[in-house]
Amino acid sequence: MNWQDEGYLLSKRKFRENANIINVFTQKYGRVSGIVYGGNSRKIRNFLQISNKIYIFYNSKNDNKVGYFKTEIINPVSPKYFNDNKKTSTLLSLSAILNILLPESQPYNKIYNSLNDLIDNFDKEDWYILYIFWELNLIKELGFGPNLEIYKKKTPENNDYSNIQIDGSNYQVPNFLITKKINFDLSNELIRKSLSFTRNVMLNKFFLPNNLIFPKARIILENYFN
Repeated sequence: MNWQDEGYLLSKRKFRENANIINVFTQKYGRVSGIVYGGNSRKIRNFLQISNKIYIFYNSKNDNKVGYFKTEIINPVSPKYFNDNKKTSTLLSLSAILNILLPESQPYNKIYNSLNDLIDNFDKEDWYILYIFWELNLIKELGFGPNLEIYKKKTPENNDYSNIQIDGSNYQVPNFLITKKINFDLSNELIRKSLSFTRNVMLNKFFLPNNLIFPKARIILENYFN
C-alpha cells in the first residue's frame, strides 16, 4: 500500500538506534502511524517537532503491519512558538488529545479543516477563544457535542455563567459559549472556566469511560489562566 498526504505530527518516540515511530493526523487517511528511518538525524529531527505540518510518503507491504514514512516539512508550526508557553502548551495539548481520541486510519475531514483554520489563525489576539471553540467542535465531530443552543433563551443576562445539565452531569458554562456573543477582552477566569467546561465534557464522554489518561499539557494550559 502506497500513498501521499499532508498532516500534522501528533507524537513520536524513538525506535531502535536511528529511527522514530510517529503518529500523524492526515487529511485523507486520518491518524496513521509509521516508522521514519533516520528520524534521529539532525536533518530530520529538526522538523519532526510535535504539531509541525509535514508531507508524507507512506509505504507498507502488509496492511496489518506498521508502514514506513518518508517526510518533508510543509509548515514548521512548533518552532514559531517556542518562546510562548501558552501557545506551546496549546499545540502539545491538541496534538495529545487527537492522538488519544482519534481512531486509526479513519478520516475526519471536518476536524482536519478546523485544525487547519486554528493553526492559520494562531497569531490572532483571540487565538485562545478559537482554541476553546475548536475543542467544542472536536467533541461534536466525535459524536458527543453538547447542544448548547437549547439554553440560549435561559441564559441570564446579568451573569457570566449558566449552570446546565448534560446527560446527567452538571456543568458551569460561560454564557458566551452558549450565545456566541463574544467579548474579545475575556478575563482569565472566563477563559479558565471555558477550558474547565470542555475538559470536563471530554473527561466524562471519552477519557473516564475508556480509562484514558488526560493529557498533562492540557492541564498545564488551563493552569496558565489561573
